[in-house]
Amino acid sequence: MELPKDAMLLRIFIGEGDELKGAPLYQKIVEKAREQKLAGATVLRGPMGFGKSSHLHTAKILRLSMDLPMIIEIVDHRGEDSGLFAAFGRHDSRWARDS
Repeated sequence: MELPKDAMLLRIFIGEGDELKGAPLYQKIVEKAREQKLAGATVLRGPMGFGKSSHLHTAKILRLSMDLPMIIEIVDHRGEDSGLFAAFGRHDSRWARDS
């Protein structure tokens, strides 16, 4: 398999509990990336993190969190013409309406 020399990476940060139309948001995003025939997507679960509210989310047993941090990484080798940012950009939610 030949790996592309140039690729674009889009990293999306969400919470584990985020949903879209009754399904986990990370699932919808990965399905949309596959539908768009992008090079690849991976979902990572973070054992600890915080966001805008500074509320600490952790997987520690004494502090069970139902909303652990999730990172979705989407890679495409076709560059800006691929529509990667058009499909998943924060100011363009067409992908959510189409799902």
